[in-house]
Amino acid sequence: MNWAHDIQAACGGMLIGLSAALFLLLDGRVAGISGILGGLLGPRNRATAGNAAFIAGLLLAGPLYRVFTGRWPAVHIAASWPVLVLAGLLVGFGTRLGSGCTSGHGVCGLARLSRRSAAAVATFMITAFITVFVTRHLIGGGS
Repeated sequence: MNWAHDIQAACGGMLIGLSAALFLLLDGRVAGISGILGGLLGPRNRATAGNAAFIAGLLLAGPLYRVFTGRWPAVHIAASWPVLVLAGLLVGFGTRLGSGCTSGHGVCGLARLSRRSAAAVATFMITAFITVFVTRHLIGGGS
């Protein structure tokens, strides 16, 4: 068992929860990353300092990790660029279809006991289970 990894994961989870709670308390909105990013990039331009700071925090997390630990976070992606691009487009489509992403529905919506978020998270998870099964066992992708 890798206790250091477990501690890092627990700290990361607590920071996600803390950031979601602070965003709700200070900005009055759910911390859904797709909605926040859409607010910065969308045609209605709902850019706020809070949105910009939230996205900056996401982008600066890796470099800050390096500053404090002396190394980059270990990230291993065993997929080609075309697969990653297709996956990103499908995730973007899914967040629009589901009116939110896993952070908005899974972290914030479930914490608020939202039925709509519970249905969305169930749909995300079932889709993920099916995708992993199909790619690993039926078409032989992944490890």
